[in-house]
Amino acid sequence: MTQETGGFAAFNLNPNILAAVAATGYEEPSAIQQQSIPIIMAGKDMIGQAQTGTGKTAAFALPILHCIDPAKREPQALILAPTRELALQVATAFETYAKQMPGVTVVAVYGGAPMGPQLKAIRNGAQIVVATPGRLCDHLRRDEKVLSTVNHLVLDEADEMLKLGFMDDLEVIFKALPATRQTVLFSATLPQSIRAIAERHLRDPEHVKIQTKTQTVTAIEQAHLLVHADQKTSAVLSLLEVEDFDALIMFVRTKQATLDLASALEAKGYKAAALNGDIAQNQRERVIDSLKDGRLDIVVATDVAARGLDVPRITHVFNVDMPYDPESYVHRIGRTGRAGREGRALLLVTPRERRMLQVIERVTGQKVAEVRLPDAQAVLDARIKKLTNSLAPLVADAESTHGDLLDRLTADIGCTPRALAAALLRKATNGQALTLAAIEKERPLVPNSAPRGDRPERSGDRPDRGDRERRAPVPLAEGRARCRTALGARDGIAAKNLLGAILNEGGLAREAIGRIQVRDSFSLVELPEDGLEKLLTKLKDTRVAGKQLKLRRYRED
Repeated sequence: MTQETGGFAAFNLNPNILAAVAATGYEEPSAIQQQSIPIIMAGKDMIGQAQTGTGKTAAFALPILHCIDPAKREPQALILAPTRELALQVATAFETYAKQMPGVTVVAVYGGAPMGPQLKAIRNGAQIVVATPGRLCDHLRRDEKVLSTVNHLVLDEADEMLKLGFMDDLEVIFKALPATRQTVLFSATLPQSIRAIAERHLRDPEHVKIQTKTQTVTAIEQAHLLVHADQKTSAVLSLLEVEDFDALIMFVRTKQATLDLASALEAKGYKAAALNGDIAQNQRERVIDSLKDGRLDIVVATDVAARGLDVPRITHVFNVDMPYDPESYVHRIGRTGRAGREGRALLLVTPRERRMLQVIERVTGQKVAEVRLPDAQAVLDARIKKLTNSLAPLVADAESTHGDLLDRLTADIGCTPRALAAALLRKATNGQALTLAAIEKERPLVPNSAPRGDRPERSGDRPDRGDRERRAPVPLAEGRARCRTALGARDGIAAKNLLGAILNEGGLAREAIGRIQVRDSFSLVELPEDGLEKLLTKLKDTRVAGKQLKLRRYRED
């Protein structure tokens, strides 16, 4: 079964869903979406054989959302995923596509997080439940009727679930669901164990199989940088300091992000502009012409706005936001390295996006090397090199044209030529830091990541069981103490929130606060050892995102 070309509108999906899809930049459905969406919308059971990265999440998320009744405050769809990472990824996708559907809520259910809030969200009527099998069975032991209203079941990456030993849990879940439900199963492979599940639990399923073509981008030098989501702008600014580029295009996911990042770049003196779907055609043409002739050096764009953009002087592509699929990644970085020219592509990867990086590498057949944020010495060297290059052409005849003025100014001011030259350099650099100590204070905090070669290889992401985030904290700098708060990423907390609260309430200078590590269920903050107890007392009633901070000294034994 196939769908005629005509974009997502040809599926007759809810207009609010179509609007959300358009906002993500998608225009044409992928092969798995073309074949799966009509089957799922028709209420039929289905087996889909497709690799991660082919667009399969949207293939089941869009038709399921179309079938959801927002007026019914009860679980209507259950999506099972083998790992907490995939569960969070799928839940985020559902939230994205349901943004313009008032009353539709999504809950992610996985190990390593408190059970109470998860069960409460289900009982309060979250229509979409995305869960790992182990944790969902824990909830069923507390309330065996919690899934009694589910009409749609999706098993995502079913082969991975069986590899992780979830067969018994799946049988428990099947028994807890209504027999009249629709069941959709996605798997990269179809071993006998998967076929046995289909025979027992699916009713006359239709089969969809998608072959993924390996894509190559060998002409382009590729690299990735691990960075926290709230530190992307700082990381981009640091990378621009050391990258020798002519023209550059940066890709982000949203229209607002194009405006925010372009504004941040302009504030730092870069010739940058935003390009998104809200920009009129004549303005779009002016932006592209300015990029071609050198009046602009950087364009920050969404995928849909960059369609058809071909500017020969683009030497670099920055994927500031992870693309939704490998095909989009290949299209993005193809903006550089054309006609035999050299090109470089950098991808910013948050800790939760490592999975998609692996998918991109598998689909393209190439490793994307890991790079580190440039250190203070590299930034200092780059700044001095740029200053040298700007001054060198002026030195040749400067003494003959401005020598007398130099003598007069030194006499009038009463300073040495060296002091005057230093003052002029300060003015020429707009006060830009040109010492190691000053540059170090500007650097963003990034995840503690060892090069891939130094880390043990894993066959896949962690299962949810037993994951209590026991990652070892990084060594402390001398004179600092590590403190812990029970607030973490699940509470909507980012490093900048903690930093701002401590700066405002604690009266500390920015350089007094060390590394901030935000994890799922807690956060760690490095604070000065001297006067720590007094500081913690001062912060006792501080609230972040509406919740009490409650910082305590962290004992690492």
